Amino acid sequence: MTKPMVIAVAAVSVGGKTTITKKLKDRLAGAQALFFDSYDFEGAPENITEWVEDGPDYHQWELDPLMEDIQSAQHAPFLILDYPFSYKHERMKPWIDYSVFIDTPLDIAMARRLIRDEDKQGVEEELNHYLNGGRKAYLEMLHSIKPDADLIVDGTLGVEDIVEHIIKNLPSEHH
Repeated sequence: MTKPMVIAVAAVSVGGKTTITKKLKDRLAGAQALFFDSYDFEGAPENITEWVEDGPDYHQWELDPLMEDIQSAQHAPFLILDYPFSYKHERMKPWIDYSVFIDTPLDIAMARRLIRDEDKQGVEEELNHYLNGGRKAYLEMLHSIKPDADLIVDGTLGVEDIVEHIIKNLPSEHH
């Protein structure tokens, strides 16, 4: 059995992680994908804004279910993770071979959030949440996760261009 190349895709909230993960899965033959938001992790903070304000402890998250699923996917050539923490969680770090950060400007992420969540909350409520603490969570990603990435991709590019850039920049033995 060969171990898949595990590619973690990180970005700010609504920065394109899920879209790019799905497209990479489609483009890389035999790839599988796992999505962080599909899990209910023990230790996950109830309030992300407070978690960031308190000094985020990435190890607070019990990621065993995700790590078990990574271990179960050992037959795929590629495993794409929609995973926001890059190399910050020490127990998860050894499972990741290549980390990509989609550098999506905060104004674009906010516009996407407003479009995506328009039925759930009013625009004013979303913007107030962002201004009263949510922005700190976005900045945490830029200051802590982005510098750890093996590849930083311009989040203003189109989806196909982002995917192509990632594929072209994978370590040569994998593409």
